Amino acid sequence: MPDMPSLNIIVAVAEGRRLYAALEAGVAAAALGRPVRIFLQGEAAALLRDPVRFAGDETRRAAGQPDLAWLIEEAVAMEVALFVCQSGMALVGMAATELVPHVRAAGLVSFMAEVGVEDRLIVY
Repeated sequence: MPDMPSLNIIVAVAEGRRLYAALEAGVAAAALGRPVRIFLQGEAAALLRDPVRFAGDETRRAAGQPDLAWLIEEAVAMEVALFVCQSGMALVGMAATELVPHVRAAGLVSFMAEVGVEDRLIVY
């Protein structure tokens, strides 16, 4: 699909269910051919500490849905770009070596600089 606007998502709260919802939206948009970028701001950075855990994982698995770690792997496989706030990493005492593979540290300014005029921006 030619020149589709990208979907840019900011996860601004350290809640696994918000990241899960953001990943679901991102994977759906990527499946439609839309470029997708997700940025975890502030304390939300801790959600991508390896190994990933989410209080809702058991409930989702029991319902036949993927857990958060699997959904992250699927997003990466679908070329959803994942970014973690550098300041947020410092806030939660996290080093880049603790990140899930394929996640990049970035700043909010650099993330926002890449959002085009026609692009979509969602905050969870």
